[in-house]
Amino acid sequence: MGHCAEDGAHLVIINSQAEQNCLDMDNQTQVSEFVLLGLSQQPLQRQLLFSLSFILYLSGCLGNLLTILAIILDPHLHSPMYFFISNLSLLDICFMSTTIPKMLVNHLCGLTTISFSACLAQMYFFIAFGAADSMLLSAMAYDRYLAVCSPLHYVTIMGVLRCALLVVIPWISANLISMVHTLLMSHLSFCTNRIPHFFCDLNALIKLSCSDTQVNEMLVLVLGGPVVLISFVCIMASYTPIAVAVWKVPSVQGRWKAFSTCGSHLCVICLFYGTIIGVYFNPASTYTTQRDIVATVMYTMITPMLNPFIYSLRNRDLKGALKKLLSRNPFAPASLETLFRPNCF
Repeated sequence: MGHCAEDGAHLVIINSQAEQNCLDMDNQTQVSEFVLLGLSQQPLQRQLLFSLSFILYLSGCLGNLLTILAIILDPHLHSPMYFFISNLSLLDICFMSTTIPKMLVNHLCGLTTISFSACLAQMYFFIAFGAADSMLLSAMAYDRYLAVCSPLHYVTIMGVLRCALLVVIPWISANLISMVHTLLMSHLSFCTNRIPHFFCDLNALIKLSCSDTQVNEMLVLVLGGPVVLISFVCIMASYTPIAVAVWKVPSVQGRWKAFSTCGSHLCVICLFYGTIIGVYFNPASTYTTQRDIVATVMYTMITPMLNPFIYSLRNRDLKGALKKLLSRNPFAPASLETLFRPNCF
């Protein structure tokens, strides 16, 4: 009788475990929406972070938009360097707008959910704009290298076609990379729908999955390596001969001004790439959610907000164009005619 009772108990345990496994499998396939836990769970911190995020987003969008308009409206700025800066500003606006508005709306409305399809769409555009931003920064460094180190051949090398390719290739490549990640993510199963982040981050979603994510993790390195690591190395390699050329400037004042400009560019670049490398290329054993969120805030909010100030306020021509833009009547016929004039250089 004792053995029969024990066998019966074992059968009950096995049956209950089987039922639980079935329920877990159902949960994995029935995730129709995710819960975004946000930047913080503390009400006071959430309110403070909301205000800070709103200020950063508004400043970033306004600064980048003014930069784009100033470059379009001033014919003297229709050159390769400003063409790249205007494209960077456009990318920064798109990059910030992928995540921050949703977070702000969720906070105002008291919502924390996002549908599965909207989550994938957010992840797609976030990866696409972020990857394009990274590659465009390396193209801009290449442009500055040619302008400083090969000024006699600069106009010949940086023609309209090459400038267009240096912008179009990052856009196309970034969208293809993002498409691969999104398609693979759409086939994963998830054990829980609670994302410990303020948006649908690739790493966060991979860690929530109950499926085999080895391919996803491998592609983060295989596709992300060239986009982030190689771009960063190319930028550093481009700035090295620039620094050597600046060091040879006879005027101490001119040398200091050039070094301060290059230094500010490199600080923002190191902040952008350093935080991305820390988030996506660190060993899993060193991963912490809070550190990941702080690093993400740096490259999604801080650097896009800093870019227009670094490239505009430290550039005499662009600063002058901004002053003219802010002092002119935007509805004057001459202004509208210039706005729709083709951007040739």
